[in-house]
Amino acid sequence: MRFLDHFTAPKPVIGMVHLLPLPGSPNWGGSLEAVLARAVADARAWEAGGADGLMVENFGDVPFLPGTVEPHTVAAMTLAVRAVCEAVELPVGVNVLRNDARAALAIATVTGARFIRVNVHTGAMLTDQGILQGLAHETMRLRRALGSSVCVLADVLVKHAVPLGPLTLEEAARDTFHRGQADGLIVSGSGTGQATSLADVQAVKRAVPGAPVLVGSGVNEANAAALLTVADGVIVGSSVKGDGVAQNPVAPERVSALMQVIRGLRGH
Repeated sequence: MRFLDHFTAPKPVIGMVHLLPLPGSPNWGGSLEAVLARAVADARAWEAGGADGLMVENFGDVPFLPGTVEPHTVAAMTLAVRAVCEAVELPVGVNVLRNDARAALAIATVTGARFIRVNVHTGAMLTDQGILQGLAHETMRLRRALGSSVCVLADVLVKHAVPLGPLTLEEAARDTFHRGQADGLIVSGSGTGQATSLADVQAVKRAVPGAPVLVGSGVNEANAAALLTVADGVIVGSSVKGDGVAQNPVAPERVSALMQVIRGLRGH
């Protein structure tokens, strides 16, 4: 199934479910039940506000491991993703930070989630975790081996990172989609909550006209309409959290205000 076929509405809005720190991370609070309760509450707030999908992410596990995460992280995320899938009727995605695509794919496959996000799918990026190298060859072979239909969304020159060598946004987009065989591309700003350049979204759409392109950061009431005139969807987090802070719970009134703008763009 193509990625956009998972959604009933055009230009889908995917809301972030930022998990609280998980077992083994420096800021772990000691209660997995609290983690699951917060995840379900945020998911239900997104659904009640009219979002089209969700993305579950181990956002609280800073500082992030650069590659393979620990088995207990996979176990905890599997419980969280399954709890979210059971709590709402929306398509759910998984992102295992900082770049464990194999874990994300495994979690999604066994829980019924529909898609994953991979920060570095092809190429190599210099990040705050060091050098992250894309492992598209492993991820796509694992998907085939599992017989999985989970879609792979891949960032193009991901946020909080810079490429190791000269590489244009357009070149990275073409490599990620054609050679890495990602099912969709994500374009973001420089960091979490930072605005995504409309010009960057336009450049990626021109470079890979056949690819679904989503905006991955900085979407809010003020810029959503302009971004969605070009992008095929948006992933939203910080702007709908309490006080606009990514670590806070989802604020239902902020979701409703954003979705009112989106419904206006859709014509209903």
